[in-house]
Amino acid sequence: MSLQGRHAVITGAGSGIGRATAERLAEAGCQVTLVGRHLGRLTESADRIGEAAFVAPADVTDPDALAAAIEVGRDRFGPIDILINNAGAASSAPFLKTSADDLRAMLALNLEAPAEAARLVLPGMLTRRWGRIVNVASTAGLKGYPYVSAYVAAKHGLVGLTRAMALEVAAKGVTVNAVCPGFTDTELVARSVAAITGKTGRTEDEARAALAASNPQGRLITPDEVAALIVWLCGDGASGVNGVAMPVAGGEL
Repeated sequence: MSLQGRHAVITGAGSGIGRATAERLAEAGCQVTLVGRHLGRLTESADRIGEAAFVAPADVTDPDALAAAIEVGRDRFGPIDILINNAGAASSAPFLKTSADDLRAMLALNLEAPAEAARLVLPGMLTRRWGRIVNVASTAGLKGYPYVSAYVAAKHGLVGLTRAMALEVAAKGVTVNAVCPGFTDTELVARSVAAITGKTGRTEDEARAALAASNPQGRLITPDEVAALIVWLCGDGASGVNGVAMPVAGGEL
């Protein structure tokens, strides 16, 4: 599949799914703008990709910083054809210990930031009548999990946003889709493992096995598996796929 000459913006591109997606998009011919909070990690991603990558550090929950990052990416590589909303995080606590501030923080990162990024790039896509927006949601956007109610709520919101946006742009050359990974071997899962070991006394291997057990294949998903689906959704072969929320979870759902 070729995406030669396309410009993609990837948030949360410093590690995990974001880094894997940036690498695969570059392999398919894209120029990629890497957005995230950690300059060092973004630079590592860019070094792995080469001249097709440009680093634009920003906290995506800061609308001004996000807008500036997207603008410098546009200055470097031209109009934005593809947006991958990957930046995200999960806080863990029982619902009754989840404060209003905790909820707002999860909504800001996992729902409001993707919406703001889409507002910044969608007008140009509509003018050119070609664009791809892929939101990295989660199986938590399709089902409930205990002790992460704020994260579940935010990811459900992101799936709903995806479906609504997709209908608005369906006849205008743009598609909007979501991918919904199950437990994936990323830093987010590493933090979950640390929380489990700290609270339960289980070993790290036992904690990882407990998370992997939700996948009928009995394993964690890899970032590259998610990236492969994202890149496919960006290609012309997926031009008829719009408004879907596709699980990558080994049959969990």
